[in-house]
Amino acid sequence: MSKNSIIFLLSIFIGFNFSACSSKNIPSPQKDQIVHIEDDDFDDFEEEMEVKEIYDPFEGYNRVMTNFNDNLYEHFFKPVNKGYVAITSTDVRVSIGNFFRNLYFPMRFFNNILQGKFHYAFEETGRFVVNSTAGCLGFFDPAKSEMKLMPHNEDFGQTLGFYGIGPGPHVVIPLFGPSNMRDAISFFPDAAVSPIDYKDRDWPTLTKTWAELIAVKSVEKFNEVSLYSNQYEEIRKDAVDLYPYLRDLYEQKRAKEIEE
Repeated sequence: MSKNSIIFLLSIFIGFNFSACSSKNIPSPQKDQIVHIEDDDFDDFEEEMEVKEIYDPFEGYNRVMTNFNDNLYEHFFKPVNKGYVAITSTDVRVSIGNFFRNLYFPMRFFNNILQGKFHYAFEETGRFVVNSTAGCLGFFDPAKSEMKLMPHNEDFGQTLGFYGIGPGPHVVIPLFGPSNMRDAISFFPDAAVSPIDYKDRDWPTLTKTWAELIAVKSVEKFNEVSLYSNQYEEIRKDAVDLYPYLRDLYEQKRAKEIEE
């Protein structure tokens, strides 16, 4: 593996390692709130909160990879992230995130179509047109703030899940973080319609060489880390055992996204 390939992999892993973070959003109960729970209500609550057992035949390997990824974050990505945050404002980093999110419109469009969510595909098209023009190439999101056109994030893993294909065994990918067999395989179809990922194709893409790809993906993923690193730090602080905590967050988040 060449040095450029290693740099590329290092630059993109942490974005996937934060993919589970957004599911950690549980409101605190009010101190004066009193709830009377009937037996039937408790049974319904218990059934709702029951966590399905996750198929994890690779647990030993997954634990090793989780420790590897976490140490890499602590000793490499975290110091670099501090420097990046120090020289860029939050508004700039949010705008950069908007720009890259806008570029992944083809992936969202095609997966909404594949799932028969044609009205969502139509809204995604409207968002892309508005944000690419009035939003200055996607750096701003007037489609959401002014026109109330909400994003509908879909990827090929969600498409497979929509048609009843299970996640398969959980797997932690070196440098990429928590995933499962279904979602890992889905990286490839999504990359086929990405205007960022390198492919030898006729239609225009953002990158034409591996050097350009590495540079662009590095900016994208380090920017993503800067926006979500606080959530990952909270997870690390709260987790008694980091691996099953990340695993459960990831699988629950993916299951919820597929249901939606």
